[in-house]
Amino acid sequence: MSKTEILNAKQIQQKLNRLAYEVYENNFEEKELLIAGIEGNGYIVAKRICEVLKKVSKAKLTLGKISINKKNPLSEEATVDFTDKDYKNKTVILVDDVLNSGKTLIYGVKIFLDKPVKKINTLVLVDRSHTRFPVKADFVGLSLSTTLQEHIVADLSAKGKESVYLM
Repeated sequence: MSKTEILNAKQIQQKLNRLAYEVYENNFEEKELLIAGIEGNGYIVAKRICEVLKKVSKAKLTLGKISINKKNPLSEEATVDFTDKDYKNKTVILVDDVLNSGKTLIYGVKIFLDKPVKKINTLVLVDRSHTRFPVKADFVGLSLSTTLQEHIVADLSAKGKESVYLM
């Protein structure tokens, strides 16, 4: 299987910077933002977004991790490490690395539907435009139309050496 690099470390950082500014521009009046990253690469992206937001925004940022079974989300309850009092009248930014079918993102959103949040936004580094679920990303680093046989793989394990590949 061949792999083609579509984003290198510098390009990923540029996308993250732009995404953080977009989040700030759309939420500049908020006093606090809850940034919820989906376990794995989604959490890494969320952490990196928080790093940039801390430099440009005065809002209090609370970073949380969503644990979800990505292969079979109905097999176990998805959890997030926020407490019930964290949600009241807050804006949640739900973060993942790649939007494929939309399944992971929609089950991530489901966690917050019965909470007293003010607003929920979604953010992804790469959107493949193959959603099968009624969810979209509000903030997108890169939109890339692919075939159903192609896959996007984000390697975010080593800061400064990150890459996103089309396989």
